[in-house]
Amino acid sequence: MDERLAWPFFDESHRSFATALARWLGEVNVIEDEARAPDACRGWVRALAAGGWLGACVQGRFGGVRENVDARTLCLARESLAYRSALADFAFAMQGLGSGPISLFGSAELRDAYLAKVVGGESIAAFALSEAAAGSDVAALATTAQRDGDEYVLNGEKSWISNAGIADFYVVFARTGEDGTRGLSAFVVDAGQRGLSVEKTVETISPHPLGTLRFDNVRIAAGRRIGHEGQGFKIAMATLDLFRSTVGAAAIGFARRALHESLRHSKQRRLFGATLADLQLTQAAIAAMATEIDAGALLVYRAAWTKDTLRDRVTREAAMAKWFATEAAGRICDRAVQIFGGRGVTKGEIVERLYRDVRALRIYEGASEIQQLVIGKALLGET
Repeated sequence: MDERLAWPFFDESHRSFATALARWLGEVNVIEDEARAPDACRGWVRALAAGGWLGACVQGRFGGVRENVDARTLCLARESLAYRSALADFAFAMQGLGSGPISLFGSAELRDAYLAKVVGGESIAAFALSEAAAGSDVAALATTAQRDGDEYVLNGEKSWISNAGIADFYVVFARTGEDGTRGLSAFVVDAGQRGLSVEKTVETISPHPLGTLRFDNVRIAAGRRIGHEGQGFKIAMATLDLFRSTVGAAAIGFARRALHESLRHSKQRRLFGATLADLQLTQAAIAAMATEIDAGALLVYRAAWTKDTLRDRVTREAAMAKWFATEAAGRICDRAVQIFGGRGVTKGEIVERLYRDVRALRIYEGASEIQQLVIGKALLGET
């Protein structure tokens, strides 16, 4: 058994879930091609649905694997998936994040309409919060939702939206009232809604579906609002509170794979009459990688365990987990490239891909600098 699963953060159901997922990942075959990332993501959603793994994203009564959405299960899934494939992790994470506001705050009608389709892979979800001038600063959000009788009319643009162009629905955050965070609300908008378009696609160093959405007098029924007017910021932060630790878990998955590849390569690569592994500097690098992985994983699963067992809001713990784990994973993947030498920067090598895949994790769902502010403010507020 993976020694990580012996940690006291987990119960037997977590261990069974992680073991079964690892076994499934050793057998499943999804064709991946960076040039056709949208197709690969669709393929992973279908495969994850067929395997029953998307049930980790929703409550049991909607086809979930547990009664409530469980942070530890989400983290175990993302760590295992990231170890295998960045696109597998991406596909799973977006089904969870994109449907998270509906799971946590949606009406019975919205939950019934969307969650079972998320689990079954029939609908691809997306989370549309960021804007060109409102990334980390959510209070600056400018997209509007104007009430007009029994409808809302949405206007504006959303930037850097994952699954833009392949999603079947978007959870959209828009301004319905005063300036600042209190004037925000959340809505479910179907991809085929008149006036909604993908303005452009965005290419990144780790290819996945990403783009800009434009809302041009998009009319939606008032029943598509999630929660009450003015609850949008609360809904967004509560959702991120749940999923922020899982970003750290994905980072640990990438880092574990980088360590695995480095160990294998260093034992095989010969130079100066010995193996690379015989060099003390290599051993020191390996030691640093392994120690940072364990430290990051402990922070991630501490935060997830706290979320599941002690209290609903884990803002400080989740920020610590994401900040440390993603920064550490960046260092670990960089060391792996160094150990591989010229091969490490050669396109097609696993560590070259990991180096690109891990970089965005330090930015999305709250950049590292924002996590530091969150942690500092939380601690100062406790004194």
